[in-house]
Amino acid sequence: QVQLVESGGGLVQPGGSLRLSCAASRSIFSIYFMGWYRQVLGKQRELVATITTSGSTNYADSVKGRFTISRDAAKSTVYLQMNSLKPEDTAVYYCNALRVAPRVDYWGQGTQVTVSS
Repeated sequence: QVQLVESGGGLVQPGGSLRLSCAASRSIFSIYFMGWYRQVLGKQRELVATITTSGSTNYADSVKGRFTISRDAAKSTVYLQMNSLKPEDTAVYYCNALRVAPRVDYWGQGTQVTVSS
């Protein structure tokens, strides 16, 4: 079992920045892909960013150039640095840990990000 705990959400004005953190209960980055997803009420959860076991990153087109995913293996923590935030970035952000084979994935409880003036 892996527990994921997100933090860092909140209310920010358009153009502002936030950094989300996701702390894993144990060291998993060598075998789990890590990712950030977001969901708006009434809509499907969507991919924001992922980082593989080798450190390769991938971003949704809507956040490229503004968001950065990173990880600190010593702290078993993955981060999402969000800059130039827009109102359409408002959502609940979830951390995900995915092991490909056999397939197992875990989710955090989510953290609310609200971008509004």
